[in-house]
Formats: sequence, structure tokens, C-alpha cells
Amino acid sequence: MTKLDETLAMLKDLTDAKGISGHEKEARDVMTKYIEPHADEVFTDNLGSLVARKTGDENGPKIMVAGHLDEIGFMVTRIDDKGFVYFQTIGGWWSQVMLAQRVTIMTSQGDVTGVIGSKPPHILTAEARKKPVEIKDMFIDIGASSREEAKEFGVKPGDSIVPYFEFTQLKNEKMLLAKAWDNRIGCAIAIEVLKQLKDADHPNIVYGVGTIQEEVGLRGAKTSAHLIEPDIGFGVDVGIAGDTPGISEKEADSKLGEGPQIILYDASMISHKGVRDLVVETAEENEIPYQFDSIAGGGTDSGSIHLTANGVPSLSITIATRYIHSHAAILHRDDFENAVKLIVETIKKLDADKVKEIKLA
Repeated sequence: MTKLDETLAMLKDLTDAKGISGHEKEARDVMTKYIEPHADEVFTDNLGSLVARKTGDENGPKIMVAGHLDEIGFMVTRIDDKGFVYFQTIGGWWSQVMLAQRVTIMTSQGDVTGVIGSKPPHILTAEARKKPVEIKDMFIDIGASSREEAKEFGVKPGDSIVPYFEFTQLKNEKMLLAKAWDNRIGCAIAIEVLKQLKDADHPNIVYGVGTIQEEVGLRGAKTSAHLIEPDIGFGVDVGIAGDTPGISEKEADSKLGEGPQIILYDASMISHKGVRDLVVETAEENEIPYQFDSIAGGGTDSGSIHLTANGVPSLSITIATRYIHSHAAILHRDDFENAVKLIVETIKKLDADKVKEIKLA
């Protein structure tokens, strides 16, 4: 891999960090390192969501840009007498992307490497080979010979289990392969938005937020939005890419490299028309490419943000990503950079009068 520039080094640090829902500290520490130099103040809510404030006009509206810190993973539930580890999924997994994959168990004594066990095909019947293994029948092999030895390694119920994968630039160096794009790319967008606003005039107060526990119910967005009480909310996340074999345009039609996705509808919210219209207008004025998308199943942090207090006009802006909710996914660097540009240019327009106009849209 070629030497990473400053942005790629940040993306690598964010995605390599281990942080499943409910145990986001390592990812939060990385985000703090990168966002703190561009913020006036950095703090957390009581559940651990990170909030970085950047003031343009202290009397202006409050704008929240939220990506979630957590990634999908597993939690240790028990260890059998032979030392094999059983687990609970954290977030949404499909069984066929799990078997024979490497994982890291985060113990109080340090990291322990394991692999999700599978039977070799040689001993499976022809019928068994056609059936996916159920998650409840899976286990993790850490090389322990007994329950006692597994405990000596430091493994115990409640420990976090994180998918293992290292950030990699593909041969096309704008194509980036990593674990946890869902949703460290949203955290990276929040960092970069504050960075680009550092020496810019903006008629508002901007909050770059790394929320916790999105994958298990948009929980950190709820508590952090309650703390901030924003006037406008942006949830930044990954979206579905439809440019791989087997996916029809009817299922998903976004393509990598063709701009950030403006989400019209998902299971957690209908996008606010006033915010959506302003973002589309801003994209066209600045010749920033964009794509529309809707997601019938699933939601983003905007789903919690928009229901805060007496309501927050909100919009989800996402990055089309291949193979999400697996050990590794692919996205395009241009989409990340264009999402940042689009949000920054929109924020510059969000003064008190514009926010009042949006709320009446």
C-alpha cells in the first residue's frame, strides 16, 4: 500500500478502531483525536456519545451533524467445557457472511484472536451443503483446550467481539476497503466538516457528533440530540450501493463515485422537505454530484434526531457502500469528499432566517 495522506490516515485509524455497540471507547478516542483541533469544546453525553462544538455565530441556530461510532459485532455469552466461545450478535448479521471469518475478542487482559468455526465440506452431506448454518449453531475457536484455559486468556461473558479487517486501498486508489465503514465514514464526515469550517464564516453553531448504539436502535442519537437541542439535523451514514452483480435497479440504483445519497425515505423517517430542497439546491449551485435513494428497511440517526423535543427538521446524507454489515465493505473517496463539501456549503446558508423558512416548508 502506498504511503497514506492525512485524510486516508484518519480513515484508516477510524476503521481499524474496535468499537461495537455498547463498547465504543476506542473509536471515540480516535474521533476525539481528529476532531478536537477543530472544535471549541469536546464533551460526551452520559451514555458516551461524543459531541464537538464549533461556534460561528453564538446567537445562530444549532446544526447537528451525526455519524455513529459503533459497528456491528458480537458479544461473548458463554464458554463451553472445551473452550469454544458462543456469542450474541450485536447489530444485523446475515449468517452467510460469518463462517470462517477472523474476529478479535476484547478482554480485560488484552485482545484475543479467534475464528468463527465451520465444518469442512468433506464431512457434510450433499443436503447439508445447501443449507446455511444458523447463527445459533456457530461458535468461535480461540485455540483454548478448556473453559479454564479460555478464562486464563481473559475471555469472559460480556466481552466484545469485533470483526477483524485492515484498511486497504484497492488498485484503483479511490476505492477503499475496510471494516466498520458503517459508520466510521459518518464520523469522518463530521470531523472533516468541522475542519473545513475552522477558518470559515458560518452563521450558526455546528455540532459534530459521534453517536453510540445506532446499530441496536438509534440510541445515542436520541440522548445526544436531547443534550444539544439542535435546530437542524443531518444524519451521515452509509447507504446501499446497487452497482454489483445480482442487484436490480428496482432494489438499489446508487453507484459508487456518483455522489452522496440524499435519502428521501427510510423506516425511521421521511426526510424533511425544507432541508432536502435546500441541500439539492446547494448541490446544484456548487456542481456537487448527488443521488437520491430510499431505504424501505432500516434507518439512520436522523430517525431519532428528528423526534427530539418538539421536532428537528432533519435529513440523512449517506455514502453508497458495497457489502455493508459484513467483515469488509467498499466505498469511493470522491463520495466522501463531495458529502463533506455539500454539508459545509449547506451549513454556510443556515442562518436564523433560513432555518425559520425551512420549518415552514
